[in-house]
Amino acid sequence: LQGEREFVKDNRTLGKFHLDGIPPAPRGMPQIEVAFDIDANGILHVKAVDKGTGKEQTIRIEASSGLSTEEIEQMRRDAEANASSDKERRAVVDLKNQVDQVVHETEKHLKEHGSKLSDEDKASIEEASAKLKKTAAESEDKAKIEAALAEFQEKAQKLGEILYKEAQEANAPEAEPEPPAEGQAAGGDGSNDEPVDADFEVKA
Repeated sequence: LQGEREFVKDNRTLGKFHLDGIPPAPRGMPQIEVAFDIDANGILHVKAVDKGTGKEQTIRIEASSGLSTEEIEQMRRDAEANASSDKERRAVVDLKNQVDQVVHETEKHLKEHGSKLSDEDKASIEEASAKLKKTAAESEDKAKIEAALAEFQEKAQKLGEILYKEAQEANAPEAEPEPPAEGQAAGGDGSNDEPVDADFEVKA
């Protein structure tokens, strides 16, 4: 891309490539390494590699952009004029990404630990999750999405309490055996001690 705007659609596309052949995988599993290199002639080389399969794709962007000085200057003016609105739009996009991540993680934990919740609490979380996803998908109102997120997080507190309790139990140190009572040998309670014969001499 060429330009200084926050969003792809507002900048000029210099080239595209697709990294395909990647097998389906759970969210967060694929690792894509992207490298950028500009050579001495000002030519940009971009390479993307899927670290799991070794699949890779490259693209070469020539130095010439095809833009006149006036066009470049106009792009700069557009970026400055739209900086504030672009920032607001970016904040909404970031919030939606946060919602997506929070809902994904919560639904994952709900699937694994939902049986430990009451039916009422589980249904409440599922209802708030559906409402939050619908709001994030249909609205661009940051305050409205934040309100739905806050409601969802409040409903999900019951699940969080269960996860916290389980983490505490998993990390709790094992109880150490109590030391033997004074005058009691280790491994016995002193109730079955046998008498011991001893020789002694009384001196006048």
